[in-house]
Amino acid sequence: MANELHPQAQGIQQLLAAEKRATDKVNAARRRKAKRLRQAKEEAEEEIEKFRKEREEQFQQYLKNNVGTAGDAEKEMDINTKRKIEELNRAAATQMDETVKGVLDIVQDIKPTIHQNYRNLA
Repeated sequence: MANELHPQAQGIQQLLAAEKRATDKVNAARRRKAKRLRQAKEEAEEEIEKFRKEREEQFQQYLKNNVGTAGDAEKEMDINTKRKIEELNRAAATQMDETVKGVLDIVQDIKPTIHQNYRNLA
């Protein structure tokens, strides 16, 4: 009987060893899977960052080409304002003589008339 138990004990030992090997293989597979997932995540993050940088550069180029900067808009407004002031000064200078003459003619050429509400009571 002792001989019969010994082969069973040996079989149990083999089963336990096989179970341990299987557990080790499953754990190793899980570690490989986790490692692959981390690598895939890192690669995806790198790709996303690269794409984000490209899109940001395209956006900045678009702004530069189509919108300009705030400094450019300010400079353009200053130039336009100075140009309009110069135009108004030129227009005033060319029309000043006529305007002064017209005002003097109105002030100096007095034509007395009776007001429409005046009633002659005499």
